[in-house]
Amino acid sequence: MPVARPLIAAVALMTVLVTGCSGSDAPPRPTGDIGVATGNRGGVYAAYGAGYAELLDRGLPDATAPVLYTGGSVDNLRRVGAGEARVGFTLADSAADAVGGRAPFAEPVPVVPLAALYDNYVQLVVPSDSPVRSVADLRGRRVSLGAGASGTAVTAERILDVAGLSPDGDVAGERLDVRASASALAEGRIDAFFWSGGLPTSAITQLRRTTPIRLVDLGDVVGGLTRSYGELYTETTVPAFVYGEQSAVSTVSVPNFLVVRRDMPEAEAYWLTRVLFQGTRELIRVHPEARRLDRRTAIATYPLELHPGAERWYKESRP
Repeated sequence: MPVARPLIAAVALMTVLVTGCSGSDAPPRPTGDIGVATGNRGGVYAAYGAGYAELLDRGLPDATAPVLYTGGSVDNLRRVGAGEARVGFTLADSAADAVGGRAPFAEPVPVVPLAALYDNYVQLVVPSDSPVRSVADLRGRRVSLGAGASGTAVTAERILDVAGLSPDGDVAGERLDVRASASALAEGRIDAFFWSGGLPTSAITQLRRTTPIRLVDLGDVVGGLTRSYGELYTETTVPAFVYGEQSAVSTVSVPNFLVVRRDMPEAEAYWLTRVLFQGTRELIRVHPEARRLDRRTAIATYPLELHPGAERWYKESRP
């Protein structure tokens, strides 16, 4: 029987804090190219990642941190695993699949987290006058499931499965990133789109300025999603004020991790973690989700273990 995620997080937190130490000399700063794999333009990964890359450029004088705009979690995990990017953003469920070598990954990907950042919220967006009121109502409709190599697509297909729908049979599934999805909805080329991201997502905020939209309540599929795919999925709500809804909308959230290759040198992982937390105030100005970055909760990376270099920073930064 799996152990509940909150209990595991609490045990991990106590382990790091109790064994922590302070006052150690910092290791040498890394040098060279540190590519940051982010996500779709218009999404939170892209904004957060660009802000983080800027921090790395300033905090590591002998390194450069180019921003890599990508398809999202699956794409990022593949790039980090292949060494095409040094660090990347990912959903926890996609990361767990990567490490386990489960579809859509052909073999295990050697990645580990530096930190848990914030939670993604699954958002099913439709025109405000749409008859779609539940996932089941998507049958026979044109739906964007997210970019082809994204965590959004993985989660969307699982939600459809729980609702008894196939992504390329019961619905006319398309693989569009969030900005392309927003444009297609505004132009009437699709009837709905899924997006898994932080709050608010700029592409949805911008869409709302020109097109009346609303979020579909996902409360009826959350239980099945958790039972079928595990406790990484948590029932939550999108507050009404985020997109001007009349009331809060039930949905599911998934944690986001910042990951690197397992064999990254300890000193480099230490500095990537240190720069992230030392720049929190600047990241908050880039996107409000950075407010959720907290050393005490960042170590809750179940079901993956932290990189030893990140562990070192958490221990040595203990108050």
